[in-house]
Amino acid sequence: MTLAFHSVPLSSFPTLDTVGLAAERAVQLDPALRPAFVADGLAQNRLDLLLSGQAFCVTTGQQPGLFTGPLFTIYKALTAIALAESLEARVKRPVVPVFWVAGDDHDFAEANHVYLLGLDNEIDRVELRVRDGNDPLRPLYQEPLGHEVSTVIASLMTHTPDTEFRAEVLAWLERHYRSESDFATAFAGAVAELLGPLGLVVLRPTHAETKRVMAPYLLSALEHASALDAALAEAAQDIERAGQRAPVHVGDGATLVMIEGRLGRDRLVIDGSGFTARRSGESWDLDQLRRIAETEPTRLSPNVLLRPVVEAAILPTLAYVAGPGELVYLPQCRPVYDRLGVAPQVPVPRWSGTIVEQRVQKVLDKYGITLEAFGRGDVEARLAREDMPPEATAALSAITESLQEEYGRLEKAAIEIDPTMEKPVQHARNSALSGVRSIEKRLVAHLKKQNEIVAQQLAKARHNLLPNGQPQERIFTVAPYLIRYGPAFLREALDRSRRFVGQAEAADLGP
Repeated sequence: MTLAFHSVPLSSFPTLDTVGLAAERAVQLDPALRPAFVADGLAQNRLDLLLSGQAFCVTTGQQPGLFTGPLFTIYKALTAIALAESLEARVKRPVVPVFWVAGDDHDFAEANHVYLLGLDNEIDRVELRVRDGNDPLRPLYQEPLGHEVSTVIASLMTHTPDTEFRAEVLAWLERHYRSESDFATAFAGAVAELLGPLGLVVLRPTHAETKRVMAPYLLSALEHASALDAALAEAAQDIERAGQRAPVHVGDGATLVMIEGRLGRDRLVIDGSGFTARRSGESWDLDQLRRIAETEPTRLSPNVLLRPVVEAAILPTLAYVAGPGELVYLPQCRPVYDRLGVAPQVPVPRWSGTIVEQRVQKVLDKYGITLEAFGRGDVEARLAREDMPPEATAALSAITESLQEEYGRLEKAAIEIDPTMEKPVQHARNSALSGVRSIEKRLVAHLKKQNEIVAQQLAKARHNLLPNGQPQERIFTVAPYLIRYGPAFLREALDRSRRFVGQAEAADLGP
């Protein structure tokens, strides 16, 4: 395979006390949840074990996106698979990787597009459509893909080479990303088919049965809304007193429960003895919300701080594979676990990496550039300085050294005459040095323009490695890599995830 993965450390791996976790997290899974799961291949057998009560699980999750969303979504799932394999050997019981599809999310602007790297190495943003600002904030599980999805799939074909794998990858996407399907259903099916053969089970928390099982915990969060608001505010103050910023804003009377109302998904806010939807102004008392939970449970969903608690309450989860943003806010959930009486799962970091294809590696090798140096963004300037004539380099160095030396002598002499002259002399020195640096920058800029071939090659490499100035895993989707490299891509990424988990174990994961 003509690519390599370069691991990027995100966070340290926690110690996992598997004995204690197994005792605390022995949650009995409700067998009525079966229709809420999507399982393919090996995952069907793993789901049977999970529903039988014989297994634990490792969870991860993400909001739905086109073509399974950014690469890091797949990396989270592969890390969950690798960690489940590792923990299974330690707890001597089956451990099933489960992917939670956050279809209640209503951020359409984040889900409505993909970035594709064309055959010309230019980045194109391919958008499904734009949601009108006045439209209700429909959850993604209610948002149809529409006829525009066929155009997005066609764009994938024009942006990728005609390999032996392309027809199969396009057929996989077309089976799930259909005009009549919604974002969450398409995403769940595509992930299940892709990673089910590796043992990954997909859970749809927007399914009516999942909502029914979740409802008691959402109602409990509403019953304890004021106490939770105060506890979370106090925890946030503790975080800020320690010199950090609380990642999730709390303490303003907003509950941890969302409701689907007149304007779409809306936040319930404490309003006297009842609750009001933040945007629509609709109001309910607790008894009315209890009836909604009983008769229309799909209308209710947890917010970002309640979701992991509900997950831990309904699934026998040992660990949750999290991204860097989640690792920051998950500790803020602790008061919610305590108040609802739920034993927490352990958050662990996902594997992170950058794909370096052979054609990109050739550019890095040609100019002696490391991936880390490339990420700093000063590569072009460094190469231009190396091309600067020796006479100019020597002159700039000599002038700089002379200015520093002579101004140093002047400063010493001036202070003996008038102590107040120290700062004026330093200011004059800095101005002179700034002038030299300005000349150097102009020379470097001119040299960069002169060597257009180098600039073009580096720009193409940058588009591959840092598209739009962002980590590759946050911009590109997995489909183009599957088209280029086929099943070998997933095998290599899973191997990297296993190595990541294995290295953490070697550093002592616990008893």
